[in-house]
Amino acid sequence: MSLLSDLVNLNLSDSTKQIIAEYIWIGGSGMDIRSKARTLPGPVSDPSKLPKWNYDGSSTGQASGDNSEVILYPQAIFRDPFRRGDNILVMCDAYTPAGDPIPTNKRHKAAKIFSHPNVAKEVPWYGIEQEYTLMQKGVNWPIGWPIGGFPGPQGPYYCGVGADKAIGRDIVDAHYKACLYAGIGISGVNGEVMPGQWEFQVGPVEGISSGDQVWVARYLLERITEISGVNVSFDPKPVPGDWNGAGAHCNYSTKTMRNDGGLAVIKKAIEKLQVKHKEHIAAYGEGNERRLTGKHETADINTFSWGVANRGASVRVGRDTEKEGKGYFEDRRPASNMDPYVVTSMIAETTILG
Repeated sequence: MSLLSDLVNLNLSDSTKQIIAEYIWIGGSGMDIRSKARTLPGPVSDPSKLPKWNYDGSSTGQASGDNSEVILYPQAIFRDPFRRGDNILVMCDAYTPAGDPIPTNKRHKAAKIFSHPNVAKEVPWYGIEQEYTLMQKGVNWPIGWPIGGFPGPQGPYYCGVGADKAIGRDIVDAHYKACLYAGIGISGVNGEVMPGQWEFQVGPVEGISSGDQVWVARYLLERITEISGVNVSFDPKPVPGDWNGAGAHCNYSTKTMRNDGGLAVIKKAIEKLQVKHKEHIAAYGEGNERRLTGKHETADINTFSWGVANRGASVRVGRDTEKEGKGYFEDRRPASNMDPYVVTSMIAETTILG
């Protein structure tokens, strides 16, 4: 094993100028992350300088077998914390050979919204709170839970310390550092209310970059849990009953919201979100009805509400924002399995262009 480890950690810069680029994309389910690697002649820092690539879309549920070629367009570059050196991770989106975005390419529409002049001038910032659950491999049950049984009730686990409370901290810390190394704007991590459940936050990040960074952070988490021999679940309600679900709360602000008088702009934006509540819920993740029950720090899925410091509301405004008369608000409705390209661009479209 020591030889294998030595080879895995081999520093290529000692012997070649070539680098490895890991191309990452989203598969046909909308949540399955795919990737493959290629050799490039030297370091690259601009995604527009990277070659396009193709893959077999019939094996990812994105094309038919008789016309299976799908083209990857490089969109964002990150440092590779696994191979290190000048090696890179490349976030891509997918197109037909004719250059049309395939139906599962949600980034393309989001980029159009963010490039709209009225959106761009507002400089929208996002902070995504990505919750997830670490699961035992081969068993659809959280780590640290007895098979077929349950731990003690919720209460001591949120931000808890100790082997019986902070279950999986080594994975969480490895992921935190990997994100920082990669250049992702990860701003923090914490243990969640249900044991085996954790959260990381990405932001504030502007516009389309928010979606890129959340997807690559998810990719890193999948890779680290792969190495650790556990699975990660983004299911919004992984355990039925009196246990918290998993969300991806979206903190949002625009330039006018962050300036003096911004609270009035925030209130108008919330009113627009209320009008389009059903449309947003439909786009905020599968299975969200199992999570948004009006219990466990959620609002009922069928009812829109907002309040100051209210974690049982659809949208929460912080005390500091109320006090200062400017700032941001938190859309608490998105599920943990939401597509950040869809959610971030939809919020901008509704509140700025609506």
